[in-house]
Amino acid sequence: MEIGKIIDDSFGYAKEGLVGKWKTWVLLIISCIIFPLFMGYMMRIYRGAKPLPAVDNWGNMFIDGIKLLIVGLIYAIPVLIIGTALVGSTGLAFILSANLPNVNPGAIIGFLAAILLGAIILVIVAVIIGLIIATAGVRFARTNSFGEAFNFSAIFNHIGSIGWVMYITSLVMMVIIVGLIKLICLIIPFIGIFLLLIVAPFTGIFASRYLTLLYDNAGAQ
Repeated sequence: MEIGKIIDDSFGYAKEGLVGKWKTWVLLIISCIIFPLFMGYMMRIYRGAKPLPAVDNWGNMFIDGIKLLIVGLIYAIPVLIIGTALVGSTGLAFILSANLPNVNPGAIIGFLAAILLGAIILVIVAVIIGLIIATAGVRFARTNSFGEAFNFSAIFNHIGSIGWVMYITSLVMMVIIVGLIKLICLIIPFIGIFLLLIVAPFTGIFASRYLTLLYDNAGAQ
């Protein structure tokens, strides 16, 4: 499936499931506030539910959401470690420059260079993890196995079946589309945050369906 068709299908899926169905939309806004609930709902979409599944069985949704959240947190560990070290190094550099006016400028420059390098590494690691988890999340939903969520060999083989260029390009397009929608909401004075909450179910469903179709695209090769 081409990227354009994935975008059209994902928008249509979200539109058909939400527009005019305000009860469903309100329930999903509530689930977005209680974030694990919405993650559990995402699991249903990842499993290929079509049309948009009903918002019910809240207990199961919450449990599924907690499981997916645990997978995400485990994947985030490297980013959290590097980010914590980076923040600590930045704070130390600021303290040294502020409280030790006679400190060797070369040492400060070296410190700042190390911080910059750390920031670059952080971005690279975050991007790599983002590429992996986009498939790992769907794989976890389909198998309900924590082991399969971290089966890197199978995940990389699956991405290879989709095609790395197709895969990366598709994810970039998804991030741009969702990012633009959220940015438009945020730049509206006074009600931007409120609008962001209202559209959150739509963008979340769009992204979940998008990742599902991208995952299934491996079978179309």
